[in-house]
Amino acid sequence: MSRAKSAQLFSDAKSLIPGGVNSPARAWGSVGGDPIFFKKASGSRVWDADDNELIDYVCSWGPMILGHANPAVIDAAVEAARSGTSFGAPTELEVEMARRVVDAVPSIEVVRFVSSGTEATMSALRLARAKTGRNKILKFNGGYHGHEDALLVEAGSGLANQGIASSAGVHPDYAAATLVADFNDVDSVRVLLEANKGEVAAVIVEPIGGNMGVVPPAPGFLEGLRDLTTEHGALLIFDEVISGFRVALGGAQSVYGVTPDITCLGKIVGGGFPVGAYGASAEIMNEVAPLGPMYQAGTLSGNPVAMAAGIATIDELAKPGVYEGLQAKTDKLADGVLDVFGKTGVPAVINRACGLMTVFFTGNEVIDMDSASTTDREAFGAFFHGMVDNGVYLPPSQFEAWFVSTAHSDADIAQTLEAVGKSL
Repeated sequence: MSRAKSAQLFSDAKSLIPGGVNSPARAWGSVGGDPIFFKKASGSRVWDADDNELIDYVCSWGPMILGHANPAVIDAAVEAARSGTSFGAPTELEVEMARRVVDAVPSIEVVRFVSSGTEATMSALRLARAKTGRNKILKFNGGYHGHEDALLVEAGSGLANQGIASSAGVHPDYAAATLVADFNDVDSVRVLLEANKGEVAAVIVEPIGGNMGVVPPAPGFLEGLRDLTTEHGALLIFDEVISGFRVALGGAQSVYGVTPDITCLGKIVGGGFPVGAYGASAEIMNEVAPLGPMYQAGTLSGNPVAMAAGIATIDELAKPGVYEGLQAKTDKLADGVLDVFGKTGVPAVINRACGLMTVFFTGNEVIDMDSASTTDREAFGAFFHGMVDNGVYLPPSQFEAWFVSTAHSDADIAQTLEAVGKSL
């Protein structure tokens, strides 16, 4: 499989773009080798710069739940673009998109659109601080919520478990105001809230972990967070940038029956265009300018092309049987991969949710970042390259989700399973 053109493009890019990529997730730092450059996609397939065809389980890291270049989405975006790509003024499409989000997501009565998931989480944290008058936030080890300064931290030492910066350029005061608990461990949250009583503005969590690999919540975990935040006067923020509109039309909160105070959305909500959103009750969102003192703005927020694509995507997802079909595809793929691994004797654990799965190269149950870290990363790297060589494109990191789309067919899954057998 020749990748000469990708290699040349990467060589050129490295002299023009930091590391040759516009997001570190696109680099192959954890698996070795040079990234592939793509030029075309349709349905479940992508084609690289050298015309190699691959089955795609990255799906632009989640937005392409309907597959690439879905006709309904493309037609809506093109029609909107012909009338103007941005006005810097309100449009009817924003109202229509907001109505769909409010109707679908249980916690949202009022929504504000932004241009990325990072912008959504950043704004949600600012809103929580504005609403509560407090400064500290609590996140979870292994949870990624965008590159906002206060969230680029890792666990420190001591009872308070205060965060230390995990990125250069983060002011130490931001990191010190971030507390880090363990996912699926309610007691670790209780300890931190007690040790910082009256100081925590919000607890932010992915209701289904997606950035340590897929890690579903343990029974009672989300309910425990809801109870603790209410008890301590902190707001509960669900980062549903990955799980929103993927595991169900109403997101993970509708699946698990736990309602957060603020919800962050991204990826699918834009139908493949740069969109994020944050929403809450009308009472909380009244803090947002121009109604309240919490300022947030964006020139391209709610632009008509992205709104049109988002509307078309949600309308397709709202059709009967879509999520049942997606769950069936996910289960067929996950069960098939487990079967192949079992026949080879290679230890593996697969965590899954609707449209999401991660293969961990470990025999241990994966319930948090520490247990996820028992995976054999070298084995995953070799597996990743084997899969690419056999025509299947996976996320180039052990700690990411495989994204399954409605466009993946039984034939795609059969071909994928054949590639798994060849790659072990």
